Amino acid sequence: MDIKLRFLGAAENVTGSRSLLEFNHSRVMIDCGLYQERDLRYRNWEDFGVEPSEVNAILLTHAHLDHCGLIPKLVKEGFNGHIYATEATAEIAKIVLLDAGKLQEEDAEFKKKRHKREGRQGPYPVEPLYTVEDAEASFALFRPIKFKEVIPIGDGIEASFHTAGHILGAAVIKVDVCLGTECRTILFTGDFGRLDKPILKDPATFDQADYLLVESTYGDRTHSTVEDTKEQLCAAVNAAHAAGGNIIVPSFSVGRSQEVLYYMNELLREDRIPHTMTFLDSPMAVKVTDVFKKYPDLYDQDMARLVLQNESPFSFEGLKLVQTTAESKAINHIRGTVMIIAGSGMCTGGRIKHHLVNNIARPESTILFVGYQAKGTLGRIILDKTPEVRILGQTYPLKANIVQVHGFSAHADREEILAWLRHIKTPPRKVFLVHGEKESAHAFKDFLIEKTGWQVVVPQYQDVVQID
Repeated sequence: MDIKLRFLGAAENVTGSRSLLEFNHSRVMIDCGLYQERDLRYRNWEDFGVEPSEVNAILLTHAHLDHCGLIPKLVKEGFNGHIYATEATAEIAKIVLLDAGKLQEEDAEFKKKRHKREGRQGPYPVEPLYTVEDAEASFALFRPIKFKEVIPIGDGIEASFHTAGHILGAAVIKVDVCLGTECRTILFTGDFGRLDKPILKDPATFDQADYLLVESTYGDRTHSTVEDTKEQLCAAVNAAHAAGGNIIVPSFSVGRSQEVLYYMNELLREDRIPHTMTFLDSPMAVKVTDVFKKYPDLYDQDMARLVLQNESPFSFEGLKLVQTTAESKAINHIRGTVMIIAGSGMCTGGRIKHHLVNNIARPESTILFVGYQAKGTLGRIILDKTPEVRILGQTYPLKANIVQVHGFSAHADREEILAWLRHIKTPPRKVFLVHGEKESAHAFKDFLIEKTGWQVVVPQYQDVVQID
């Protein structure tokens, strides 16, 4: 069989997920994500590595920006095929892309003014990568499907979507490629979720696959337990109250923000933290939270039981859902400790930057990281405790307390992925590790080879692999 896999993103890095499957003159793209690492953002402006008009379909694993964020650019440059995604993913992706288009426009305008004032030019054009209008133009191409529904994609190619447990609607995509009676099964995990996490069902398992593309974000470590996560959040909130400062939480609007609310609700109900006014300062997160309420069939048993008892964690005393810019600015005038949850999760844009400006130089305030911070992002620079940090064109001393809670991660760690892989009864022909920094991916490769004896490969950017 003549099947080609091209690795066009998230190869020895975390963001920019994009793979291309070629068979029988069909070209199927799996994810089409935005690069968020500072030193790799230039790739967002480059050619896709394939003519967009020649791509027949996109299979979208989930709605995080680093997996769907370049779809409007692909459409603008000629893609006119179907975008297959689960119903929840399709709904959330539209919210994410509209927000991204708006931020692209705002950031370009802000940088134009700043560069003109400073008499300099940046490394890439000060034009929006795409606009709100471009984002809207892609919506007609979405084809929402149900979990486990088998979809014919091209000549000899079928796909089905299975629960990934990462965020609402996220899927492991199973692609079957057949020539006559000879078939190959390829699994694309996208971002793979953890076991026994709150809100969502656990990832689906598979007993057979010929090839796998597996994420390696946390391939070099293990997470703390769910109970440890709750304890760490409790300690951080109580310490911030004792210091008299705010708690600033850079958080992904899809999935992570809702999980922080879940734990805050539990801690408040158990009377383990003081009454804490909590602001979800992200119009996108507010909209996504509304989408969560529409898909109770995707909840795990504990979450479903809460909803049946009318105790949704997305609505508790002291929680304020912030929509307007004026409301966001007003938060800074509140005295006493408040928690501010705002996007983006890696501090690359959005309202979080303004809250960081107001708190990063305050030793009584806490910046609480609840998600992965990719190399080169503002979040990673802060997490590494760089003495001075540049935000919105100005430099600030880093004096705030920096806390990271690893257990919030929606990415499985190496032991959890290994446990999932052990469900496969016959050794696959090859496992490709993607969506991880170079060190993490190669450490995970060595770990998997030692534990399984399988053939494991870390592809490089733009590698083309022939699979049979």
